[in-house]
Amino acid sequence: MGDTGDTRIRQLVIVGGGTAGWLTAALLARALGSQLQIRLVESAEIGTVGVGEATIPQILHVNRFLGIDEDDMLRAVHGTFKLGVQLNGFGRLGDSYLHAFGDFGVPVGLTPFHHHWLRSRGRPGAQSLWAHSVNSAAAAQNRFARMDAVPNSPLGGIRYAYHFDASLYGQYLREHIKPGVVQRIEGKVVDVRLHADDGRITSLLLDDGATVEGDFFIDCSGFRGLLIEGALKTGYENWQHWLPCDRALAVGSAPGGPMRPYTQASARTAGWQWRIPLQHRTGNGHVYCSRFISDDEAAAQLLANLETEPLGDPRPLRFVTGMRKLAWNRNCLALGLAAGFMEPLESTSIHLVQSGVNRLLAMFPDRHCDPRLTEEYNRQTRFEYERVRDFLILHYKATERTDTPFWQHCGAMEIPPELARRIELFRHTGMIFREGDELFTETGWLQVLLGQHIEPARHHPMADELDDQQLDRFLADVRTLVGRAVNLLPPHHEFVARHCGVPAPVEA
Repeated sequence: MGDTGDTRIRQLVIVGGGTAGWLTAALLARALGSQLQIRLVESAEIGTVGVGEATIPQILHVNRFLGIDEDDMLRAVHGTFKLGVQLNGFGRLGDSYLHAFGDFGVPVGLTPFHHHWLRSRGRPGAQSLWAHSVNSAAAAQNRFARMDAVPNSPLGGIRYAYHFDASLYGQYLREHIKPGVVQRIEGKVVDVRLHADDGRITSLLLDDGATVEGDFFIDCSGFRGLLIEGALKTGYENWQHWLPCDRALAVGSAPGGPMRPYTQASARTAGWQWRIPLQHRTGNGHVYCSRFISDDEAAAQLLANLETEPLGDPRPLRFVTGMRKLAWNRNCLALGLAAGFMEPLESTSIHLVQSGVNRLLAMFPDRHCDPRLTEEYNRQTRFEYERVRDFLILHYKATERTDTPFWQHCGAMEIPPELARRIELFRHTGMIFREGDELFTETGWLQVLLGQHIEPARHHPMADELDDQQLDRFLADVRTLVGRAVNLLPPHHEFVARHCGVPAPVEA
């Protein structure tokens, strides 16, 4: 190792492939590839969760950092574009609203746009909040194009993410890594060896007898948490009392119908069903609570609500919502399902891997892993996970449904104090404040709160600076600009076919 005074991390080992493992490998290779020997241990026999995956706009930063051509990537992963998630039947039976990415209108001076809209409620000709969003209007017409800003206007443009096949995305990242920077080792870990003095991981023993040594280990082994839990006994915090769903069934179905540029999440009797449009198939799944519905019933509900014929039998998945008590313990960091799990209602799983790697890069340690660093990493990770958790709980708590025992339970459940405070602040004042680097913006919270019938009692006094005519004209102008912008966009399926369409298979 050269000079004994050199405490830099030289050997970094990732356990587990899949999306989490290969995304981690790709980001670390790009950032530190000249300084580190990176090895990734995975077994072809161990499957990954790898269902159709929806993402959020932060994934575009990954592409830019890795120098990925977006169209090339989407072609390889059979991807489509995502403008938001449509939530159906969560507040009341028959409800539907879109949690759209991007801005709504424009602020007036220091006053957020939504306060002007709140003031307009009840006035003649008042329109929905969503009429003032480019993303929402484009989604309603199944249109899409890249548009950074609305031409000749102060309005922001289209903000988007992707739908793709997660297993193909992991493969694409693997192939994109510069040759020779990451060594893939095929094998199963059968033993994790710890240092006798301080309990740090020193090496892994594989099923073929090989030993893999490392200075720092990243656990991407999925729910099992082979290193973080199996070896280091870190502990897990269970959040099922707030997010009661504990099972999922996933099944692909034939492509068909309009290629919608948004994810759909539709409430069912004891959970919800996702629909994710890919180019070659549609991803579907049913997330549910086994206390309120049997597996057979859940499968029957899923299959009954498919828009096209299934491409196989539904695959079962069991999970416990929550997070590790420490994401970083000694010289081991957990990412992906090994770090925690929150259901994919707002498509946060890949982002939590991405932000976990970003935090690691910002705090990259030496071999001593200064406890002050690990403590700060764990503090920031907990903050992020808890804020995402609270945003998901809101979708269940803010319900007026009493038609099934599951929804009765959700409406009546106790919620974390921080979430209760936020809801009451909005209910009484219309105000929303984003804290620090929390993931979801004020606009995201606004759409779920209003979409599920939490109506504020008032608007901000500064919104009264415009007289009634000025207010009506301002809102009408925003809607006109939104309408003009959307008319410039082609249908989503045409844009995909032109820019990143997967060539049709050649018939023999």
